[in-house]
Amino acid sequence: MNRDIGLDALLAPGSVAIIGASTDPTRIGGRPIAYMRDAGFQGAILPVNPNRTEIQGLPAYPSVASMPCVPDVAIVAVPGAAAEQAVADLGARGVKAAIVFAAGFAETGADGAAAQDRLLAAARVHGMRLLGPNVLGLFNARIGFYGIFSASLETGYPLPGRIGIVSQSGAYGTHVFAAARDRRIGAPICVTTGNEADVTVGEVIGWMVRDPDTDVIAVYAEGIRCSASFMAALEAARLAHKPVVVMKVGRSERGQAAARSHTASIAGNDAVTDAVLAEFGAVRARNTEEMLDIAYLATRRIYPMRNTLGMITVSGGAGVLVSDAAETLELEMPLMPPETQARLKTLLPFAAPANPVDCTAHVFNDMSLVGQFTEAMVDEGGYSSVLAFFTHTGGAQSIAPRLRAELSRVRDRHPDRLYILSVLASPELVAQYEADGFAVFEDPTRATVAIHAMGRFGAAFARGPGSKLPAVPAIDLPDRSPDEAGAKRLLAAIGIEAAPEQSCASAEAAVAAAAALGFPVVMKILSPDIQHKSEIGGVLLDISDAAEVRAGYATLLARAKAAAPSARIDGVLVAKQLRGGVECILGIHRDPVFGPVAMFGLGGIFVEILRDVAFRRCPFGEAEAMDMISGIRGAPLLLGARGRPPADLGALGRMLSRLSVFAHRAGPRLLSVELNPVLAMPDSGGAYALDAVLELEAPP
Repeated sequence: MNRDIGLDALLAPGSVAIIGASTDPTRIGGRPIAYMRDAGFQGAILPVNPNRTEIQGLPAYPSVASMPCVPDVAIVAVPGAAAEQAVADLGARGVKAAIVFAAGFAETGADGAAAQDRLLAAARVHGMRLLGPNVLGLFNARIGFYGIFSASLETGYPLPGRIGIVSQSGAYGTHVFAAARDRRIGAPICVTTGNEADVTVGEVIGWMVRDPDTDVIAVYAEGIRCSASFMAALEAARLAHKPVVVMKVGRSERGQAAARSHTASIAGNDAVTDAVLAEFGAVRARNTEEMLDIAYLATRRIYPMRNTLGMITVSGGAGVLVSDAAETLELEMPLMPPETQARLKTLLPFAAPANPVDCTAHVFNDMSLVGQFTEAMVDEGGYSSVLAFFTHTGGAQSIAPRLRAELSRVRDRHPDRLYILSVLASPELVAQYEADGFAVFEDPTRATVAIHAMGRFGAAFARGPGSKLPAVPAIDLPDRSPDEAGAKRLLAAIGIEAAPEQSCASAEAAVAAAAALGFPVVMKILSPDIQHKSEIGGVLLDISDAAEVRAGYATLLARAKAAAPSARIDGVLVAKQLRGGVECILGIHRDPVFGPVAMFGLGGIFVEILRDVAFRRCPFGEAEAMDMISGIRGAPLLLGARGRPPADLGALGRMLSRLSVFAHRAGPRLLSVELNPVLAMPDSGGAYALDAVLELEAPP
């Protein structure tokens, strides 16, 4: 069976069976029937219960085999072994998809995981798609389908709209739905995925991308079980210009442990998750409120590629709040043109028309000033997003009609801009403002966060394909992790340069190497078993003559023997000591979810204490590498801060890009690479790996 057909049957079925159907509309097997009958589901509803002939006014059937027709989807509301048998019977009958409510599977440990494997095998032998197990279910209110047992629907059904919700957690997914409904935000489709034995969050996102009635996708995730489908769905959403806002939990160690026990998910490295979401244009929300704010504003379907914020306000304090929030977010708030500021001052001498444009409460005495000030901001200021703060005054019945008329005239003349109001008004008046084309927020700082997200979506939607990958030859990995010299030789084959150096098996060989390289030199113990040489005193700097080389050779061997008596010692590495560049760190680690990931940062305290680093999934081209380099907080040190010459960023970008391609092609045996430090020389002086650690997994 085509897997997409199975998803269609699951998410937009024409008929449904309920295995374990109940006459009690408040029980797990009874709620879906009650909800669908109340909501007017037009397809066949087939209750299956061997002990009943009628359930909630519908004919009931004793078994799957006795159903008069084959439904598109079945809800399995029986536990344990009975659920396994039901899935097998449904698959044999030709049902396309099943929703398994039962818990006690992979989320409980090894025995549960084995039961889940059997459940999945029973479905897959027939090509049937499986949602769950340990799942609350889903609803698609557009067709009145409620394959779900959440009590949240007792307090109200979803509102019409174009937001889809996807959640690994059933209870939290319906919490998001209920919060949206209570805020009058339309989210008519909500899918919870539970343990994801088969259907994953990524697949559901992909279905919503293809759904013509869904414009915005809100996601709650504890871990990504199938990174390939997740990334493919995010990229499909980006290309379709459909915003995806993600609340990914599991940032902390305790949160990651809770995610594993909850839905058997692998939370992964949180910084890597951030990088992957940014790569595909998804915006990460910190909490439910922020996720709904962003999704709500995104339904306006205006995503500025270069987002600039202009604010008109009757409160200087609100202007300060928004200015602070925008600066934190790095959302641009350019000043109004000087000539426009001068003209507005002639209209209202005590206005502050820079940006924020404080037109004071005086404008409510002459409402035409609101229109003139706002028009000037849009037409002459050129802002892509306009936030207007009118507080409770915008909710006053004596003022609102005239205010709406002035603002609407501006919007009608410039419909391509994003307009947001911060007012305190009745739900009825808020609905009128929204009908005029304005998004409405009570809190202007929350509005600013959502506005910033629209610009991030716009930039992602406008982005073309990634830059071309560099040509990197295939490399055969050795059977075991090499020492530093071996790691550098391997990396040299892909174009990563090191300082001139030589491996030496004796003190006299070291003296000769130092003389050939030119003093001063660096001496380092050479051992595949000692990765962090500086921690045992295994690195000597500023060696300036032959006598120091001989003494240093003996010192390094003695320190290695004392600190790691069983380590294999291959000798001493003698290297030309380079000076004058900026120390950086480049690294690769294998993320359990997304595979090889590259890291870039400045060396020293910047990586060890400040953790000022950037991550990106491998592989990537030089343009993406340059984005990583320029994206760290310490980038000005590479650009020539305080009169220093700029570092060779081109060489750094080439090295980072080549390393990413190597890591991608090396396969799962490559566990990590660390180049620390890499010295980025001034101007066009190149970049050199002064140390290299390459960790490999032994061959099978």
